[in-house]
Amino acid sequence: MRSLWLNTLTKQSLYRLSTKRYSTNNEPKEPVVKTKSIPGPKSIELKKQLDSVQATGTIQFFADYEKSIGNYIYDVDGNVLLDVYTQISSVPLGYNHPRLFKVFNNEQNLKTLINRPALGVFPGKEWPDKLHSVLSSIAPKGLNKITTMMCGSCSNENAYKSIFIWYQNKLRGNTPLTEQEKTSCMINIPPGAPKLSILSFKGAFHGRTLGALSTTHSKYIHKLDVPSFDWPIASFPEYKYPLEENVQHNKKEDEKCLSEVQDLIQQYASKNPVAGIVVEPIQSEGGDNEASPEFFRSLQAICKKNGIALLIDEVQTGGGSTGKFWAHEHFELDGPPDVVTFSKKLQLGGYFHNDDFLPNEPYRIFNTWMGDPGKVLLLEEIVKVIQEEKLLANVAVAGKVLKNGLLSLEKEFPHILNSTRGRGTFLAINCTNTKVRDQIIGALKLHGIQTGGCGDISIRFRPALIFQEYHANIVLDRFRKVLQSI
Repeated sequence: MRSLWLNTLTKQSLYRLSTKRYSTNNEPKEPVVKTKSIPGPKSIELKKQLDSVQATGTIQFFADYEKSIGNYIYDVDGNVLLDVYTQISSVPLGYNHPRLFKVFNNEQNLKTLINRPALGVFPGKEWPDKLHSVLSSIAPKGLNKITTMMCGSCSNENAYKSIFIWYQNKLRGNTPLTEQEKTSCMINIPPGAPKLSILSFKGAFHGRTLGALSTTHSKYIHKLDVPSFDWPIASFPEYKYPLEENVQHNKKEDEKCLSEVQDLIQQYASKNPVAGIVVEPIQSEGGDNEASPEFFRSLQAICKKNGIALLIDEVQTGGGSTGKFWAHEHFELDGPPDVVTFSKKLQLGGYFHNDDFLPNEPYRIFNTWMGDPGKVLLLEEIVKVIQEEKLLANVAVAGKVLKNGLLSLEKEFPHILNSTRGRGTFLAINCTNTKVRDQIIGALKLHGIQTGGCGDISIRFRPALIFQEYHANIVLDRFRKVLQSI
């Protein structure tokens, strides 16, 4: 039986567990919190041990990954939390999925895991087939090439390099590299080290490596004391909610920001020409900020008009949590983006592109690992489970329950919550201020719900693809209790 969310009519919310599907049969019935505070005493002791060798300021608690199962994460103090944060949106099938255990029961797969190659020079004999059968099978339509990497930051970092190389190749034409280019790049001056830029948006997060950090603008703590490139930064639309009641305001936001993009391209043409634009389908770390499909279609048109590349960063949005495998599929673009970066739920990093973004010379986009074949084996099984268990459809159903429930809570507690938004289970809601947001996140944890913040005032929800309606109702029930308590 399906769970019912009833708080719009009563002062008490109820839920009934539906038939468990999607490999969640071994999960606990509900969250259990045994300690008065989280982190508990065992986590605090482990943190002290770790503090002697490593920075620990970001650690919330120590997990017990042997016991964690499905949508539930266990900590070392015996607390059992329903996890709707999933390692910052990087766990597609929950914890200890039985299908993933079987991957390395195969001796050949185990040898692939143990004998990790420098893929750029010594790939294993199975590597071409895995790229075709796994990564090409999920590639954004129209992008036929893949460059694999390790994480989201290095995916964006190297994608930027590919864009710069592509841009310079267009200017250079078929002429060979000059000696001046070869020597000048070695001392960081033009023409070998050209003055180019990537345009990004206020509120964006694209990583913490130097190039990526120049396009990251979500929190000062990420950037403080680190030099950045002089690259243009455009405003991102700031929508009012509900969307259907603020159509004209939001349309004007789109128009204002798009006009600013075009102006910045022209302003930077004489000093650091814009070679590409990087944008998230939903600005995640920066506050789950949305923009309309019309905004993204217009942004793509600006790129085409100015001869620059459009990079869509799907590191957090890719993998199915918006209800489509790639969030930009919701936008119905006029052809594919030029580059799409990925990581997190896909287990390794990298970017999809077409032939134009392949460098002509070797070693221009290169590092030792260039990805990880062991992670591709896990991704292969993950994709099979997503398809066989129709998890994208599950995301749509569970997401509707969660989103409708958040909207109901927003109406019941308008002095605390507003601006419910998102697609699928990739959702967020705003609180009145940062203090209240942090108080709610802490209280939710003590009620058995692990979530996280984003931006200054938002709570974000990033459950696994196996998250179902009855999980959503557990979250909503406990969220309501927290709201009543404050």
